[in-house]
Amino acid sequence: MATQDFLVELGTEELPPKALKPLSDAFTRGITHGLEEAGIQFGKVEAFAAPRRLAVRVRDLEDAQPDKPVEKRGPAVKAAFDDSGNPTRALTGFATSLGVTPDQLDTLETDKGAWVVYRTIEKGRPTVELMPELVDQSLAALPIPKRMRWGAHRTEFVRPVHWAILLFGNKVIDTPIMGLTPGNKTRGHRFHCPKSLIVPTPGDYEVVLRQEGYVIADFAERREQIRDGVTAIAKKEAGGQAVIDEDLLDEVTALNEWPVPLMGRFEERFLEVPAEALISSMKEHQKYFHVVSADGRMLPLFITVANLESKDPQQVISGNEKVIRPRLSDAAFFYDTDRKTRLEDRIDQLKPIVFQDKLGSIYDKSVRVAALAKKIADAIGSDPVLAERAAMLAKTDLVTEMVLEFTDLQGIMGQYYAANDGENEDVASALNEQYMPRFAGDDLPATLTGCAVAIADRIDSLVGLFGINQPPSGTRDPFGLRRASLGVLRIIIERELPLDLQTLCEWAVEQHNSFTEPKVANTVVDYMLERFRAHYEEQGISAEVYLAVHARRPTRPLDFDRRVKAVEAFRQLPEALALAGANKRVSNILTKQGGDSIGESIDSELLQDKAEITLADQIRQQADKALPLFEKGDYATALSSLASLREPVDNFFDEVMVMADDEAVRNNRLAMLNLLRNLFLRVADISVLPTASGQ
Repeated sequence: MATQDFLVELGTEELPPKALKPLSDAFTRGITHGLEEAGIQFGKVEAFAAPRRLAVRVRDLEDAQPDKPVEKRGPAVKAAFDDSGNPTRALTGFATSLGVTPDQLDTLETDKGAWVVYRTIEKGRPTVELMPELVDQSLAALPIPKRMRWGAHRTEFVRPVHWAILLFGNKVIDTPIMGLTPGNKTRGHRFHCPKSLIVPTPGDYEVVLRQEGYVIADFAERREQIRDGVTAIAKKEAGGQAVIDEDLLDEVTALNEWPVPLMGRFEERFLEVPAEALISSMKEHQKYFHVVSADGRMLPLFITVANLESKDPQQVISGNEKVIRPRLSDAAFFYDTDRKTRLEDRIDQLKPIVFQDKLGSIYDKSVRVAALAKKIADAIGSDPVLAERAAMLAKTDLVTEMVLEFTDLQGIMGQYYAANDGENEDVASALNEQYMPRFAGDDLPATLTGCAVAIADRIDSLVGLFGINQPPSGTRDPFGLRRASLGVLRIIIERELPLDLQTLCEWAVEQHNSFTEPKVANTVVDYMLERFRAHYEEQGISAEVYLAVHARRPTRPLDFDRRVKAVEAFRQLPEALALAGANKRVSNILTKQGGDSIGESIDSELLQDKAEITLADQIRQQADKALPLFEKGDYATALSSLASLREPVDNFFDEVMVMADDEAVRNNRLAMLNLLRNLFLRVADISVLPTASGQ
């Protein structure tokens, strides 16, 4: 079948920069999925996205759907003809519905009898007919939260659409899309080339735009050109290094069709303001990249990316310098003003700020967190007084001018202001560290004081919101409790803190007096332990390993983690499958015989068969080895040692009848199996693991 390249371009007014890449990705996925659903073969699919255009090119697209056989079953042959062999109403009705006569139908023999069938070949539709529908469907499915109309059009899109291209080879598909008749004309740069440009074929698309239109249509290419240009200008003109935030780079890429990096300056006096405040101001408001020296010091420079080649670039630079000066002046003013009031004098300002209607104000939360942080600090060998102090000051920077203007600086400015107030270094650090980790993979608090406050803040929120019956539901998690849970688990495990979730939650419950839900601490612990599942899945550890440990409900995260790592290592051993199956078998036997009422004491006088004598001896030896290891938390070594029980266990089940007629012998064998199972249960319920039989 013949193939041609296909191109669709939608020309718009400037698209929202943060939405450009997601829109482009979704549009490309929609086209690809539509072609797959239609059964049309195609080659490479390429996406293009710039401020005023979304485009997709499909290489080697077949010119039609393949023909496909169609078979529709009608009535049974018995019901299709009367005794004289004439068609019945059932048969004529079936034929009429298909637009054929009864003599054009076939029969189909099956195990359940013969049926009338209609067989034909459905001719595939031409690609030029299908593509406009497919494009419309893809555009309709784009993730646009709020669509707009323009002019007298009834069409809706994220921004007004002014032109469209639909090309299959060199042929224009002129079926209307988005209320426009497509052609083969695009438009160049708004200033460098404000005119229409002909795109002869899909393969010429980005070449025409680049060479004639001053537009780099490929988002990824434009992104890397900006990165290289910003990096080069920082090194060439200042001997420094441009700091490139990936999200900012994406946004700048979405703002420019023909990017030209330019370097500007600001007054050195602004460097007295914390670098984070300057960076936030430049990044959020002006989309500038900042520059640092070889030793990481911020330089009084910024790099802007202009969307054109100016004949007088210095004019563009001067304009940007004039714009950034009042922004930085504001930051400097806020910083100077904020430092005139100590953080401890701002504590009362937290009282009118509501944290949650039923849980009180930010001040109330601070008091609870301070009491909890004090206990946590004592438990982890930190200074309780410092933790309590840090927790009371933790939210005070929320009422500073700087954080009110730049909300992303909360915690960061608290650390600066606490240091300015002469607070203990650990207290100052904790004001920033309380928010760590802010996201997956983020740094953890470096100080124990910071750990105590970070854990206390999250546990208070979890216990408080569960206590008033406002847990996360579905995708709704307004207080970020899932993230808070993972944060607590990460801090405790990676900082190796000897903390118990049950104890933490009970301490937190003591700080509240208005709960409507019973056993809140237990509920929160169960919720947090469930977060472990995703945590380990990300590390490639199977759900069965997590479930094996979770069945024992260890509530110390560090202990939980050690058990999971030990079970994962055990699962790799050749003996693991058989022992998991044996444990499952033992568990089933013990459950049927009373479970918890069965003891562990083995009477050697009642041991009869060689296999059970050997197993009893091996269990005793392994218990002597493993129990001290369990006490030390060395689960991996203990399980590795217990793996040697595979052969005596297999022999026991092959040669010994557990349910002997003699009650004393039977109970003795059950006790031996109970001891065996309980050895493994010191770590996890390994019967949950996959077994040799795959059960």
